[in-house]
Amino acid sequence: MTAHATAARSLHTVLGSGPAGTALARALVRRGHAVRLVDRQGQGPAVEGVERYAADVSTVEGAREAMAGAAVVYHCVNVAYHLQAEVMPRVQEALLAAVAATGARLVVLDTLYPYGETGGAVMTEDSPWKATSGKGRMRAELDEKYLAAHREGRARVALGRSADFVGPGVLNSSLGAAVFPGALTGGQVLGLGDIDLPHSYTNIADVARGLAILGERPEGDGRVWHLPTAPAVSTREILTMIEKRVGRSLDVVIMAELRPFGPFDEQFVAEYAEMFYQHIEPQIVDSSAFEQAFGASPTPLTETVDATVAWYGEWLAQQ
Repeated sequence: MTAHATAARSLHTVLGSGPAGTALARALVRRGHAVRLVDRQGQGPAVEGVERYAADVSTVEGAREAMAGAAVVYHCVNVAYHLQAEVMPRVQEALLAAVAATGARLVVLDTLYPYGETGGAVMTEDSPWKATSGKGRMRAELDEKYLAAHREGRARVALGRSADFVGPGVLNSSLGAAVFPGALTGGQVLGLGDIDLPHSYTNIADVARGLAILGERPEGDGRVWHLPTAPAVSTREILTMIEKRVGRSLDVVIMAELRPFGPFDEQFVAEYAEMFYQHIEPQIVDSSAFEQAFGASPTPLTETVDATVAWYGEWLAQQ
């Protein structure tokens, strides 16, 4: 076996089996890696080429068990909004201790929250972190600790930031189950805030591919990257694209203030209210640094909408 083949079959462990973690596990298999997908239950539909594993990665012991033998670990763990302030710092502490002990590289799926309100300015990796919300400050503090651990030589870490997810398998997103089922069935479709403002959405397949690239390319360590994200258009333009594909006008409910709707219950709404600024100012992500460094272009929005409409059609047929 060649050195390249040996490297290609090194174990890549994905923590978190939500849409991003599952898409990433599949992408890593396609790229020739041995893959372990970890969550608290270790259950779920079989994914070809993927070992499912149960562990609580909010403890050092659980994290070390989950990443035993792994060359690269991907942190795609997420929890309900009302639990994030308690759980996410615990997960970080456990993961940093575990990778320090095992020597695995750590790739973190990150959010735009640390930037806070931008006034519509384009977000690049050099944008200031000005979060004022509780969740934004919490994420910024976590990111500072990840980068500090890398600078101090305690861990090798790369962070990949994504805009709002969209794509097959993505339900709990502003462009997810509150939009596509209604579009396909003639029901109501949610429009958050001002849908005529430009708003970036990142295809879940580009999230997965971007994280996989960071896992394979250690020269990306030690900094934040914006994962490949298509140029921003208004949410209304995307809804028009959906209309053309489903062959009907959409019954769009514009929500100027957040309230329960579809998959978003009262508890979620109460927790998400402080993040609603994202829908009342332009939210524009520039991923050109990643695209130029790694030669990876985002999926065109037309293809993203095609794939998402098709997936939701199949999903609805199974409900």
